[in-house]
Amino acid sequence: MRAPKSFEDGMTRLESILEQMQQPETTLAESVKLYAEAASLMDYCNGTLEKATLQLDEIDAQRAPRPDAAH
Repeated sequence: MRAPKSFEDGMTRLESILEQMQQPETTLAESVKLYAEAASLMDYCNGTLEKATLQLDEIDAQRAPRPDAAH
């Protein structure tokens, strides 16, 4: 599986996989393949969220007043 183009694409694909897995006609073999793809997508999405969190933390750190600049 190749990485999605964006976090949003990854989440959309995860929703699609969930819908497919809930269908009664989905075989066990297909479910296993879908599960493997979903696990990879979850790793990608979690990594993307972690990077965004770090970026936000950096922005907040830059905005925070410094103790020596209080006066």
